[in-house]
Amino acid sequence: MSAHVAPARRRGLADEVADRIRDAIFDGGYAPGSQLREVELAGALGVSRGPVREALLKLEREGLVRGEWHRGTTVTALSEVDVAELDSLRAALEQLAVALVVDRAPDLAEIDAVVARMDRAADEHEMVRCDLAFHDAVYAAAGHRRLREAWEAIRSQVHLFLLTRIGLESEGYLAGIPAEHRELAEALRAGNRDAALELFAVHRRRASEVLRGSEH
Repeated sequence: MSAHVAPARRRGLADEVADRIRDAIFDGGYAPGSQLREVELAGALGVSRGPVREALLKLEREGLVRGEWHRGTTVTALSEVDVAELDSLRAALEQLAVALVVDRAPDLAEIDAVVARMDRAADEHEMVRCDLAFHDAVYAAAGHRRLREAWEAIRSQVHLFLLTRIGLESEGYLAGIPAEHRELAEALRAGNRDAALELFAVHRRRASEVLRGSEH
């Protein structure tokens, strides 16, 4: 006898609502610290408050929003501790990914394709999406399913990290990011593990210094 399960329709709607809100945050519609009101979101999306509430809980689990009883739900504004923790965790994951890519020497066509897209990015938000896509491609090339899942668990927060960065300094980001990622791709292709790890560490450090510098 099969177990009874509830219909999935409502859950599917909540997922769609979460996707819409997430996209709005990533497109700059809701800046870090912005309040997300259930009633307003439900009206804008043409749904009831139930799916919106579920969607906000999903986004809270991703670290993209925060719910507090006295403030309601707001888009996460990264603190100094958040930046440090996210940077250290990302470093640990990325070191393994880079080492695996260098050792496996896989086809890097997808990584190269993302670098090419960076040259055509129309604005900061498109560049951020390309930036994330580059790192997605690195994790895919590593060929380690659980490592890729660990990256996906923090991906939304890294996206928020990059949005916070361009809010502080967009001109330097747009100007330097394509060449910076081209250099990273070339390091992976060259097969020198130590050199590649160092370049990726410098890449992360540049981004973190922008955010940390804003707090002093």
